[in-house]
Amino acid sequence: MIEQILLNTNSKMQKAADALTRDLAGIRTGRATPALVEHIRVDYHGVPTPVNQIASISVPEAKMILIQPWDRTSIRSIEKAILQSNLGLNPTNDSNIIRIAIPPLSEERRKELTKVVHKRLEEARVTLRNLRRESIEKLKGGEKNKEISQDQYARASEQLQKLTDNFIEKVDDIGQDKETEIMEV
Repeated sequence: MIEQILLNTNSKMQKAADALTRDLAGIRTGRATPALVEHIRVDYHGVPTPVNQIASISVPEAKMILIQPWDRTSIRSIEKAILQSNLGLNPTNDSNIIRIAIPPLSEERRKELTKVVHKRLEEARVTLRNLRRESIEKLKGGEKNKEISQDQYARASEQLQKLTDNFIEKVDDIGQDKETEIMEV
């Protein structure tokens, strides 16, 4: 029972850390990355569709993103969605390809993005703590139902705390990397 709870918690915490990494990839830095635009929803024949499902996205150079729609009729919709995404990106199209030049970030915008990163990090930490709390409640239930002893409960709680501390440290490292990337000029 204890091993299963620890394995499940570890798996869920890993998923939370992976979700944070994906989430932070969408935050703009001074560098071009497909993650900036791939999840922008485009009105494609009346259905909100992510850009990466209707076009190929490439990064030919550090400050440029190319989006090549598979259906050329959707090029205007993609361009409109990028403009409405509040990423501060200005797409240009030549009727076949959309080019997005990534402008350098101002110091003020870098600080705003850093605050967004901190907010997302705190949300991830809360998620990790909630997962720990749920697991401890399961362990308490096991102890109450005499499925595990008090010593086993204490050891498992200690292991859960170490697991949580490791993942919080991992989340902090992910955030520190992103913050460094944002502040890089």
